[in-house]
Amino acid sequence: MSFKNPLINSILSLALIFFFSTEGFSAEPIRISTFQADVTPPIGAPLCGGAVKPVKEIIDPLSARGIIILSDQKPIVLCSVDWVGIGNGGHDEWRESLAKAVGTTVDRVTVNVIHQHDAPSCDFATEKILAEVGISGTMFDVKSCREAMERTAKAAKECLKSAKPITHIGTGVGKVEKVASNRRVLGPDGKVKVIRWSSTKNKEAIDAPEGTVDSYVRLISFWNQETPLVSITHYATHPQSFYGQGGVTFDFVGMAREIREHELPDVKHIHFNGAGGNVTAGKYNNGEPYVRPILAKRLALGMKKAWESTKKQAVTSDDLEWRTVHTVLPVREDLKEKILVSRLHNENANIKSRVRAARDLTFLRRMNSGKGIPLHSLRIGNAYTLYLPGELFIEYQLAAMEMRPDDFVACAAYSDYGPGYIGMEISYTQGGYETGKVSRTAPSVEKVLMSSIKKLLKD
Repeated sequence: MSFKNPLINSILSLALIFFFSTEGFSAEPIRISTFQADVTPPIGAPLCGGAVKPVKEIIDPLSARGIIILSDQKPIVLCSVDWVGIGNGGHDEWRESLAKAVGTTVDRVTVNVIHQHDAPSCDFATEKILAEVGISGTMFDVKSCREAMERTAKAAKECLKSAKPITHIGTGVGKVEKVASNRRVLGPDGKVKVIRWSSTKNKEAIDAPEGTVDSYVRLISFWNQETPLVSITHYATHPQSFYGQGGVTFDFVGMAREIREHELPDVKHIHFNGAGGNVTAGKYNNGEPYVRPILAKRLALGMKKAWESTKKQAVTSDDLEWRTVHTVLPVREDLKEKILVSRLHNENANIKSRVRAARDLTFLRRMNSGKGIPLHSLRIGNAYTLYLPGELFIEYQLAAMEMRPDDFVACAAYSDYGPGYIGMEISYTQGGYETGKVSRTAPSVEKVLMSSIKKLLKD
């Protein structure tokens, strides 16, 4: 067909060229790489921020494990570490190191810990403050922590060579029986009556109901057609059965992960701790060594159920979205610069008290500077995962799932460890260990954090 008007003919020609050039166009596929590095501390190194006995033996090797998601966007890095905490300057440097290694920006990297207590912590900003008052290395072994970070970045860079295409993701949930219980047992007056620690022989704590928990493992898997490549699990609880005697271990959560590795040896297994700040295994754990493998088997069974319940969906780069919301958390009122500096410089005070003052001071200064903390969300198809800071209370995880009731929502807490415990507004009036004594955030944190979570999950 031809028209006398040359302009119309030109437009028709361009339209035909565009139609035929885009016919059959499909979005770019997703590719993934996985990495793993040893992050076991040396003999003599501090554990749990110096709060427990230093390393005297290695029961289990610790690892940093991660996945790199490659698409038509900049790479996304998800990393989980068998450490108790990586906070403030430590969290910044870990993310920067990984971003540089894989050629992405730091805002597209999350580093979370599983929070085993017989494991190192890392905070280079706090270490700088401690070094200034002559007590460097009392919180963690600086040299070995930097080496672990560098090994992890190197492993991430090298794994890019073996990226594999992804055609589908899978999602599944599996119930875990007799592991999680809420740590805060309330009395008739609404105040914390009993603290149910990670292990206890207190009959009242054992007999009390489980309380508010999320009993389910939430699993996301990556597939190339019918071949499974990666399993990422999420479960909310403090991950230790007994601890504090200098035996480095990945504890019952790491043991559960290891069980699944033996059951599915061709699949890479990565685990994240959910919002387990006020959740422990205390109701089902008396602290005796024989209980550790029992808890591990129960958790591994939940992971297996989640795997067996998997529902797959085809995905491409068009189904992939990463969001970051920088959030300044409100600091509790009794954290004052002058008081903390005085405590830090008090050479007659014990080391733990001075380390605590330095950690408080680091977080206070960070929030007051307006730098805040990055919160992330990853959406692939209708599956959402949140990457959130601190020892987050389980109620945040449950609230996030309620925000998208028709979608799959998982939560990975313990990214930036700087805030410590993050409770709900009401929990700051109830007493107890977390919000009554050691949280660095103010009661208004609930409103601030919920607002950020809504932004991460909005359409």
